[in-house]
Amino acid sequence: MKAIPIILAAGSLSLGLSAAVAQNTDVPENLEKLSNFQTTGTTEFTTIEQGGDFAAGIERTLERITLPPGFKIALYAIVPDARHMAVGPQGIVTFVGTRKDKVWAVTDRNKDRVADEVKDFAPSLTFSIPNGPCFSKDGFLYIAEQNRVLLFPAAEFFYESPDVAAFNLVAKGDLVPVEEESFNHTARVCKIGPDGKIYISLGQPFNVAPPEKLELYSQQGIGGIIRLNTDGTGREVFTRGIRNSVGHDFHPETGDLWFTDNQVDGMGDDIPPGEINHQTEAGQHFGAPWYGGGDIRTNEYKDQEIPAEISPVMPAVATEAHAADLGMSFYTGDQFPAEYKNAIFSAQHGSWNRTTPVGARVMVTTIAEDGTATTKPFAEGWIDENGEYLGRPVDVVQLRDGSILVSDDLAGALYRISYGE
Repeated sequence: MKAIPIILAAGSLSLGLSAAVAQNTDVPENLEKLSNFQTTGTTEFTTIEQGGDFAAGIERTLERITLPPGFKIALYAIVPDARHMAVGPQGIVTFVGTRKDKVWAVTDRNKDRVADEVKDFAPSLTFSIPNGPCFSKDGFLYIAEQNRVLLFPAAEFFYESPDVAAFNLVAKGDLVPVEEESFNHTARVCKIGPDGKIYISLGQPFNVAPPEKLELYSQQGIGGIIRLNTDGTGREVFTRGIRNSVGHDFHPETGDLWFTDNQVDGMGDDIPPGEINHQTEAGQHFGAPWYGGGDIRTNEYKDQEIPAEISPVMPAVATEAHAADLGMSFYTGDQFPAEYKNAIFSAQHGSWNRTTPVGARVMVTTIAEDGTATTKPFAEGWIDENGEYLGRPVDVVQLRDGSILVSDDLAGALYRISYGE
């Protein structure tokens, strides 16, 4: 497909985007204007006040968080409904998705490791559950919504303006069939793989997907992870047999895909386990809906023979039942001790209906040379002695200095965890 050159600033940046991306049909008026580098007339930002009594309350909660020796946690920014994060390659802005209609741009202007400004990104656009931002190495920002994927070729360059160059990577209604849109399991995440393709998770909307949906979901990649070229072409289903994955990343050395998966509800407090999975080749199947988590069969499919062609892969780590493992990132920095190099930092959001709440913490998973993975708590204390949630971690990303950020959609905040400062 012939690429269409797009000039973003006079002589400063030239990009080639395929016609599939550059062409916009059946899109909201503002997106069409932004795709043609036209102004929309929007002038107002929503800016979030930092500090004050609200921040002081969060800081009191952080005093109770326990970490390994030498680490500390501090409030980085107040960010309402903060979900998954993407740190710009230049280290200027961290973009934060939500399950509502905002994407936030978080900036630490004086580089004191505390954000100075939080404002909405691209306020001239109307987002719909823009949970999953991700960056390519060359500075392209992708935002995975409920049923659309948007591309912002120079988000760190234009974020100061309410009008930002924006394009459809996957047009609204083309990520999943419109009739399969749901209020449930709609938090998409994305990452750019070592092959340069974009990987997008598509949680299926049921607790356990019914038989009549399985063929369609297999074809579409619902209950799986799809990948496509960064010009929007070449869509394929990469991962199958997932219930609802809301976090994935690629091993820095092997390039293998690792991902979390939330497992079936309604089977009791202690089963089935959550999962951290390791995928070694395209097309592997991870058991849903025949398995509810780990090797626990679902009630709905327990009497059915598992199709011979599926050969489900069991999880690399079975985590605590209903702890809700969400966002994850491999650690590649140099600030933390050597034992954390290439380890996975992941967020447990916490159980929503367990008799005694569990989760609400940051976990660390180390991987031995033989591939064996071991997970243990890293930062915890967001459930108090009364079983009340004081915070619910969602995602973990790494800053350029080697510290990590943790998002929390209950408190509406980002926390920074550092070592030896």
